Amino acid sequence: MLNPDAPVWTKAMELTELESAGKAVVKLNGKQILLIKSGEKIYACNNRCPHEGFPLAEGTLSEGCILTCNWHSWRFNLEDGETLVGGDALRHYPYDIRDGEIWLDLADPPPEALRAKAIDGLREAFDEHDYERIARELARFERADGDPLEALSLALNWAMDGLEFGTTHAQAAAPDWLSLRSRINASDPIEHLIPVVEIIGHLSWDVLMQKGPFPFVEAEAAAYDADAFEQAIEDEDEATAIALARAGLKEGGAELLRPVLERASLRHYQNFGHSVIYLDKAYELYGSLGKPAETALMLPLVRSLCGTAREDLIPEFKAYAPALAAWHDEGGDVPDPDAFRGTGVPGALKLVAEGAGDRQGLYDALMYAAADAMLHYDASYRRHTDKPVQQNVDWLDFTHAITHLNAARKTCQSQPELWANTFLQAGCFLGRNAKFVDWEQDTSQWTAATDDLIDDVLSSMLDHGEPLYIFPAHTLKLTTALKEELSVNPDAPWKPVALAALNRFVNEPIKKKHMRRAVTQAAKFVELEG
Repeated sequence: MLNPDAPVWTKAMELTELESAGKAVVKLNGKQILLIKSGEKIYACNNRCPHEGFPLAEGTLSEGCILTCNWHSWRFNLEDGETLVGGDALRHYPYDIRDGEIWLDLADPPPEALRAKAIDGLREAFDEHDYERIARELARFERADGDPLEALSLALNWAMDGLEFGTTHAQAAAPDWLSLRSRINASDPIEHLIPVVEIIGHLSWDVLMQKGPFPFVEAEAAAYDADAFEQAIEDEDEATAIALARAGLKEGGAELLRPVLERASLRHYQNFGHSVIYLDKAYELYGSLGKPAETALMLPLVRSLCGTAREDLIPEFKAYAPALAAWHDEGGDVPDPDAFRGTGVPGALKLVAEGAGDRQGLYDALMYAAADAMLHYDASYRRHTDKPVQQNVDWLDFTHAITHLNAARKTCQSQPELWANTFLQAGCFLGRNAKFVDWEQDTSQWTAATDDLIDDVLSSMLDHGEPLYIFPAHTLKLTTALKEELSVNPDAPWKPVALAALNRFVNEPIKKKHMRRAVTQAAKFVELEG
């Protein structure tokens, strides 16, 4: 049997030729190798710079063994192989002199060594948010027979202690990226790798921006107690909740925690709907990645639920708790979606309660009203510079009503008693957003959208061109939510208005930086501080 680790010695060139030229490039077994004679030493390395592939033969040698790529000044120590300036490692080749000939060992390292090296490089790229290097190291890992999803699980674990507030849009968009990846022809390796690069890049960015670490408590409760776990989350007692979560993960895994986390995600109108979205997506991602990502998904989710903003405690949504307390599943008067137009939070909650006895009818009415409001968003609010902070409302605020309903619908399948929370929280969205729509505007140009729009938008995500992760994450989550909802109910009455809203959303520009607004609001705030 052949030894896969055995050297593969191959003649490269005559020693006298290299001594005469000082350096030379040889092509052997599909590899382009640079040989350099410096003093009494010979160095052999890949001729292509690991950064962007420019020829190192055109580089500059200094100090006898420091090779500089003249395109971007990456520097490599040819003596020990260390990359001095730059990131990716440069491959070196052992050599031997035989009868005046230079022979090189072209044997590739074993796949496990290549994978380990790629993961080490990926971790460095992750810590620096070097997007291009993330892509290169993932490509190297996959080329060495590594599964990119294994690398994704590692990245989730790297991110875990770096997220001050727990789960972010990076984890929430991840299962939608993987869903998109599953629909791509696997024969296209580039398109198959793009979603994983984007997820890891987003995780890296969120960690870098939060400037942690923010370690979780290491304590583990003696036993899992569901009631105590639920109360700890409600009390915003992260340390106790994490200790109990660790015990639950040991005893029964993520599914043991799920009932409590579902109730916690919908107990309040909180975090502008993110909580139940984060829960739904965390478990979907867990379904794809399994045990290697379990702790890295569940503990940030618990942290986010412990520390989330609870909007039902502020005056605008004070009608929510009484409406929930008074809820009964008897009302059969499903409101017409138009009834929500111009209706504030208390009125919207009253309309919702009147249709409580017809879940499907009420769900469809709320989806229609949410899409209708989004279609009629008053775009002047994205341009204003002289209004208070609470009127900084833009497209993404309107997507949440739809993605919240999508996530909550799936959550309510296991706990139907949470429908009351879901419907009333949808009413909070509609009542709040009602102030930021223009019902008189002409939206006819968007109503020609066809069923192909959803798949067209999803396909476009593979080269979206947006440097700020938050915007493609919302586009992907919204479009995936609509695809899921229409797969369940292809003839939904809200389908035409939802497609029109999506059409407008992806075709109208979004102002992403508000310089004058930010400075004006800051100055006014400081003035009021006294």
